[in-house]
Order: sequence, then structure tokens, then C-alpha cells
Amino acid sequence: MRHLFRHMVLFVAVGASLGSAQTKTGTTVGQFLLIEPSARIAAMGNAGVTAYGEIQSAYYNPGSLGHLTGSGVQFTHSAWLADIAYDYVGGVLVLGDVGNLFGSVTSLNSGEIDVRTVDQPLGTGERYTVSDVAFGLGFGRRISDHFSLGLQVNYLQETIWHSSMSAVALNIGTIYEVTAGGLRLGASISNWGTRAKYDGRDLRILYDLNASQHGGNSTLPAQLYMDDFPLPILFRVGLGLPVNIDDNNRFEFVVDAFHPSDNTETVSVGAEWLFLNTFAIRGGYQDIKQQDSEVGLTLGSGVQYDAGDFRLLFDYAWAYAGRLQNTQRLTLGILF
Repeated sequence: MRHLFRHMVLFVAVGASLGSAQTKTGTTVGQFLLIEPSARIAAMGNAGVTAYGEIQSAYYNPGSLGHLTGSGVQFTHSAWLADIAYDYVGGVLVLGDVGNLFGSVTSLNSGEIDVRTVDQPLGTGERYTVSDVAFGLGFGRRISDHFSLGLQVNYLQETIWHSSMSAVALNIGTIYEVTAGGLRLGASISNWGTRAKYDGRDLRILYDLNASQHGGNSTLPAQLYMDDFPLPILFRVGLGLPVNIDDNNRFEFVVDAFHPSDNTETVSVGAEWLFLNTFAIRGGYQDIKQQDSEVGLTLGSGVQYDAGDFRLLFDYAWAYAGRLQNTQRLTLGILF
């Protein structure tokens, strides 16, 4: 496992050096896969590759699944940009020494949008929607007292009006605890999968081969050719350091480095103060040094409450989004 972790870190480092100062923004599909669900981790700058203790940490690193000791479910709703609705639900079933089974559903929906054309800029009377959905199934377990390993397979579909595309993606990650309850190292690869292209009745048109020629046929059935594109692969490597001040105060500091396949390399940092093992205040800064970045400061808070055999979680996050103002997330969960 040590060799595996070293190879993952080396791979990311080499990839970052080869891809330095390059950006391929707009060249991948399935961008909704990059929206981070957890309000807790989002408030900490989305630096979550070493996070565990909540179900949605599996999104950032499937290796975190091996650290969960109880089953449960978490749900996130986000008022995303441009009034787009984002929802994510994840559940874990603990299978004892075998490991932990994870499932998730991601949904992004634009709501109804007026169809506008050059000839009818105020609308044709028709309305369309853009929707994305992904179904995930994962598994993780502790390999040793220090190492955990996990993987997740996602099936995703994007739909624009009557046309859609689908793909399959794999996430894999590991967490290494340098000391028990102390410094953690994490690494993960997300969205490594198949290429995808759109198909559907919206691409079927009537075509005139030579519109300037009189007597030509202007109703020839044809179809627009769509190229295929890759998914946005994302490499994460990070450090997490919890610091216990006393029985009532605990701090956690996190830092992640990112190497995306379609953008420039970035670093995100964050921190959490947990008081009385109940109340949390969080802050962070995401995508430091990203070319043309529109994001930055993140803030949030949370409450966790033990009710007998259950633990209830409530987290909120606010994230700056530049000219698009901000995004907000709300996460509710129950562990048992």
C-alpha cells in the first residue's frame, strides 16, 4: 500500500509538471461531476481528499469509506448558479470486516427555459430543460491500521431537450494515517472513464445540399455529426492535520493540490473548529492560482447531535463565485 500511495503521488506530480500552464476549459463533458456535494468540506475550501467521518467524503476520496463505523445517509441541496438546482444523496451500509458499501445519486436541473431563435428572439412558445444525473456504487475498507482503499463506479447521463449522452466513470482513492488520529495523507483519481457524445432527435434536420440551385430538394433528411469528448479527470493529493486543544476544542487543518485534465493546477486550504463535539465553524479558500478563477473564499458552520443510537448532522456552506455572486449548500445526515 505504501508503494501504491507513492506511485499515485508521483503520477500526479509528473502530470502536473507536464500540464503546467495549460488549460483546456470547455473540452470535457460531465462538468456537473465536479460540483462538490458536502457542505462541511465545501466550507473548508473543498479540500476533502483526507476527510472522513461523514458519508459524502466518499465523493472526494472513496478511500474514506474504510473509516466509517456506522451506516447512514446524507442529503445535500444547493442553490447553484443561475437558479440551477443541485441535489446529492449518499448512503453507506457497513458490512463488518468485509468493508463498507456506498451508493449515491446526483441530480442537476436547469428548470424550464424558453426556446429562442434568430427569427423569434422573444421565444417560440416552446420550453426545454437541461438535466444531468449520475448513479454511483462504491466499496471501501481498511487494508491495515493505517491504510484504507476505496473505489466507486458512476453511470452518468446528460440531457438537453430531446438529446442526451451517457458515460461510465471510475473513482479510486486511498488514505494513509501517519499516526493514529494524527497527520493524514490522501490521494484520489476521479472521473476516469469513457468518452461520450450527444445523440437524439434534436440532431435530425432537413438539409438542402445546394440552396442556390433552383429545383433542388430542400427537404433531404440529415443528421448533425457530434464529436465525442472525455470526462473531466481530476487528481487530488492532500494533507489533513487534526489538533486537539482539550476535551472541548478540536481544530482540523486541510490542504489539497488539484491537477484537472481540463484546467490549470490549483491548491485549496481550509480549517474547522469543533467545540464541545457539537458546534463547528469552518473557513477556507479554494482554487488558489487557478487561471481566470472566479471562486475563492468559503465559509460555513455545522451542528452534530447524538440522539441515542443516532447521530444527526446539519451543515451549511457559502462560497464566493465572483461575478456570479455565490453558491450555498445545505447538508442533512443521519448516522446509526
